[in-house]
Formats: sequence, C-alpha cells, structure tokens
Amino acid sequence: MTEVVRKISLSRAMRMMQELFPEEYDFYPRSWILPEEFPIFLAEVQMMKEANPRWKPIFIVKPDGGCQGDGIYLIKEPADIQGTGSARPPRPAVVQEYVSQPFLIDNLKFDIRLYVLLKSLDPLEFYVAKDGLCRFCTERYQEPTHKNLHQVFMHLTNYSLNVHSGNFVHSDSANTGSKQTFSSVLNRLSSGGGDLEDLTEDIVSLVIKTVIAMVPNLKIYHQSDIPAGKPGPSCFQILGFDILLMKNLKPILMEVNANPSMRTEHEKEVSPGVYEYIRSPVDEAVKISVIRDTLRLVDPRKKKREKTLAEVSEAEWERENDLLEEGPELDDSKTSEAKFPSICLRELYPKLAKEFDYLRLVERIAALFIRFLGVKGTTKLGPTGFRMFIRNSKLSNSEFSMASADILYIDITKKQHGLATDRDARMDLHTFVEAICFLAQRRYKSLSLHEQVELLIDFAESNLAAQDKKRACWDQRVALVTCHQNRLQLRPATNMLVDYRSSRP
Repeated sequence: MTEVVRKISLSRAMRMMQELFPEEYDFYPRSWILPEEFPIFLAEVQMMKEANPRWKPIFIVKPDGGCQGDGIYLIKEPADIQGTGSARPPRPAVVQEYVSQPFLIDNLKFDIRLYVLLKSLDPLEFYVAKDGLCRFCTERYQEPTHKNLHQVFMHLTNYSLNVHSGNFVHSDSANTGSKQTFSSVLNRLSSGGGDLEDLTEDIVSLVIKTVIAMVPNLKIYHQSDIPAGKPGPSCFQILGFDILLMKNLKPILMEVNANPSMRTEHEKEVSPGVYEYIRSPVDEAVKISVIRDTLRLVDPRKKKREKTLAEVSEAEWERENDLLEEGPELDDSKTSEAKFPSICLRELYPKLAKEFDYLRLVERIAALFIRFLGVKGTTKLGPTGFRMFIRNSKLSNSEFSMASADILYIDITKKQHGLATDRDARMDLHTFVEAICFLAQRRYKSLSLHEQVELLIDFAESNLAAQDKKRACWDQRVALVTCHQNRLQLRPATNMLVDYRSSRP
C-alpha cells in the first residue's frame, strides 16, 4: 500500500484513469512526474503561456517519498524547481497545478481528512467514515505572489507544519480551533445556504473513483506475495484521504496516506524541555470511532455469522460495542442506550458497485497482466510474457505481426525507462496499459478511448477463455486415457493371481 500511494505512483494511476475517463477523473490536479517529464512540463508551460500571455501559473512541488508536508514548496516558473540547471537532475517528485482559489472559512484555507477502510481486494469492499477532520492554516490566505510563496502557514494545510505556528489553536470544541470535525464545518456551510447534498455526493464519488484507480496496482503487488488460488492473510488498511474544496465547493484530491496518524493527543511544553501529553477531544471524536468500527468489521468471529456491516442492526452493533468496552460481565439492563456510539463507517463497495463498476477497466487489464507475468514474485512483464499475451489473445494478424509486437514492447519500455539497462527495462502495469491503448486504437476506429480498450479486452478475454476451456477438455481426456492405461496394466497381474489360486490343491 505504501508503494501504491506514493506521490508518483498515485499520479500515474490517476493519469491513466484520466486518459480513459477524462470527465470522471477531473478532481485530480494536472500533474507532471520529475525528473523524466521535466522537458514535457517545460514545453507545455511555455505553450500555455504563448496561448494566453496573461496566464500566471502557480505550481506545487511534492517529493515522491515526502510526508507531513516535508519538502513541499510552491513555484511560479519551471526553472524554480530545485535541482534544475545543476549537474544533478531534480529529485523524484510530482509537480501539480496549485489550486489558487480554495474555499475559505474565516479567510483561512483548510483541507478535509477522511478515513477510508479498505477491507478486501477480492471481492472489493471498502467503507468511508461518516465524519472526518478539517485542518486549518494558521495565517490568513492570500493568492500566491513572489512575496508569500514561502509562507507555509498560509498555503499548506498539514497539521504537522501548522502546529508549530504561534497562531495554532488547540480547542476542546468540535467547531472551533485549528482542527475541527468535518460535520461541524458541514453544519456551518448548511447554515450559510451551501448545497451539502451535492458536496457529499461528490466527495463519496471522489473516494470510490480513487480506490478504483489504486486497486489494479495493489493487486499486482499482492499477487507477488500471495500465490493465486490460495487464501492470503486477513489484511485491511485504514487510508487517509486529503481533500481540498475549491471556491465553488468542488472537491479536489490532494493525496492519499497509507498510514494516517491515529494520535488523539498533542504535546504541550509545560516547562523548558519538559512536555506533557494533552487529550484532543476533536481527534478522539473521529479517530476512536474509526478504529472501533474497523475492529468490529474485521473481527474474524463475524465470518461465522456471515453478516456484513450493512446487514447488522444498529442496536446489535451498539450492544457488541458495549460488551467490548465494559467486559463480559456487563449487565445490559443497567446500561443506558444513550451512551452507545452510533456506527461511523458507511459502506461504499459493494453497495454502490452497479453505479461505478464500469470504471474498473484497468482492473481487467491488470488481470491479463498478472496472468502472463510468469515468475512468482515479480511485478514487471518481460518480452516473452508480452509475446505470449499477444499470441494467446490472438491480437496478431496481417496488420500487426509478432515482429511488430516485439518492436512495440521495445519502444514503450525505452520510452518509460529512458537509458535503463535491458534488465531493468521491463514492462510495468502503466506501460502495459499504454500498449493496450495503442493496440485498441489501431483495431477500433471512431470510438472513445475507453470504448476501444473495452472492445479489445473483451476480444482478448474471450479468446483466452476459449483457450482455457480447450485446455481443460484436453487435460480431462489425458486423465481418462491415463486412467484407462493404468487399468490395462493392472489386468494381467489380476488374471495371474486368479490362475495361481485355481491351481492350488
């Protein structure tokens, strides 16, 4: 999971979905990957400036392995990226268009941290917490200029940065201070006439589409450790989604955290060098319920009852929560129902599968990719595996020969890996999808890209299914012939035994 949600990996996954479904994935900022795409970034910025001389862009640079706001900075020109112009290329990072007109509360920029439980990959099952955290900057927001680009307390919403500001306010209330609950912010928006129904639907849609974009890569990493057809460990993951609201309340995905902080206290310096841990009621209100309901949901004992969270009544869940907190000797009759917390996790998948299943196209491509990987533990496809895919899927014809497939493999891997050695220049999922798109565009004309790809995958899957069926029939015939031969070999020995017994006096 850590690999999948790194800045570069997530950007590649989201870009792949943006190419296939541009209208569905417009919630992720335009991104370029450094250092390999720096020339492309430079050329595109120059082209956009020539088309609109009044355009004054702002970009945000995020190191690939950075966390808690470490190493993030704003720039106005590509030349401002650290490392450009030097002998050493820029460090691996993602540069994105900066959202310069965010929605503000009390003239402060803020983001939303939502917690998402990924419970299962196959079948896909995940939940979102009904409440989250809103984390505020500690300086009044102004649109970026040369003078304020470096003011992190104005532009970056990371708690780990703003907590060191003298303006940071720790509050016991859910609707005041530098960290508030998302529900309290929604109530404030509602009182101001905001359309909360559309906002919540957009956020739910963003979460579902992002998870769908991450799953294909996650399955490839998973299969490298867990053999196919064998039960794997009972894994689950709580993810932290960081979402920014634009001025028109359109949600924008900033990043996904594989291991979001679950701390429910903060440090306070009571004397020089001496710190005390202080409870944070706002963090407790959100995080404790997320952890509690996650443990309820992944409890192995529930598998025996064959119930899902959606099927269990709230009263039953509340009673189980009370038993977990108070112990086995709890007298239910003496416990007030008012003290029981309500369910905080909302099922997204498979509950909304019918509405979003059409987006799982890359997941089907990943299944083909995994089928031809060959070597256990690998996550990249070699030239032999790619040739087998083309041949077995019957994608080669008079217009696209096996020699053409070899050339396509070499061209795409060189484009992806640049000057890498032949051993390193193998095909990952993203380059495999690029090859699929190329083949689909050659075979099917006058259709949108996702329709072309879907037709090609249908064609490949049907040919592979027919091949599997033929192989299964052949294996069955071989097994029957082998069994018949074994019987023939045993028959003479049985006859000899009969003759020997009949000859005895």
